[in-house]
Amino acid sequence: MNAVDLLFWLFAVLSVGGGLFMVFSRHPVSAAMFMIVSLVGVAALFVLLESFFLAILQVLVYAGAVMVLFLFIIMLLDVGPEAGKRKLSHFKTGIFGILATFLLVGILLILGNSYDSLALDQSIWPELSESKDGGASQGLPFSTKVSSFGYGLMTKYMLPIQVSGFMLLAAMVGVIILSKKTPAREDVK
Repeated sequence: MNAVDLLFWLFAVLSVGGGLFMVFSRHPVSAAMFMIVSLVGVAALFVLLESFFLAILQVLVYAGAVMVLFLFIIMLLDVGPEAGKRKLSHFKTGIFGILATFLLVGILLILGNSYDSLALDQSIWPELSESKDGGASQGLPFSTKVSSFGYGLMTKYMLPIQVSGFMLLAAMVGVIILSKKTPAREDVK
């Protein structure tokens, strides 16, 4: 086992461990801090893959801006450890989670099976392959410039960028909903 393998396992355990601690943390601020640890671990894995630009983006955008926004919302709303507790029983919550999972898997299977039958214009989405000219004949030439990286993200990989944006939006809405306080009702006698 060489040093790169050792670093990989260290950062992988840091990423997965930070994610697990985030999920099982009782306090929202601690959970957000564990998520920052996990995101920094993923950035370190990007560095091991020699993808320095993605590592910097991971730290600046996700661990920096997005998590600071989440922490600001959590602290602004003064959320305590009992923030996400609802009156629903664990049974109802579990059934809802299982049904939502089956619905998501069903939608993904339907979309996956119908994706091959779609008649996509191959001139818009050319396949990249290794060639002697660096793929220049296929519309996305290989380059180490940031502009070609951005061009690839905004053309060929636009769908994954949009999906990750919607996932971040859903996470932000989830944080706001979980941190919203419900006023205590007093029973009138």
